Amino acid sequence: MKSLFNIGDQQIYKHTVLATDMAAFESGEVHAVYATFAIARDAEWAGRLFVLAMKENEEEGIGTFVNIAHRNPAFLDEVVIFTTSLRELNGNNVICDFEAKVGERMIANGSTGQKIIAKDKLEKHFEQIRSGN
Repeated sequence: MKSLFNIGDQQIYKHTVLATDMAAFESGEVHAVYATFAIARDAEWAGRLFVLAMKENEEEGIGTFVNIAHRNPAFLDEVVIFTTSLRELNGNNVICDFEAKVGERMIANGSTGQKIIAKDKLEKHFEQIRSGN
């Protein structure tokens, strides 16, 4: 794992809200707005930008948590800007805070956690779970 960042460093991710991001379940569309679960996906990606730069070729990142406060709607075709700040590096744990905004309108804020692990160790762990051990 490379040590490239300091606490407080930021990454920016821009996401244009798509029809596939709408709040919908098996019963159909609930609201034509950016769904909380889509925000969670994109918030995790925004934090993963740190992980992608930090991990070695034989390592991979794995999500450990996402906390979201969904504050306001974002609508189809709006550009949501995720500003992610590195809050904590604790061993191989990468903890970030994020804000997601459309202009000055706060869409969501929260935090994400990811862990950087050797790919072979991660795959071995997955295999143990698959085999019931």
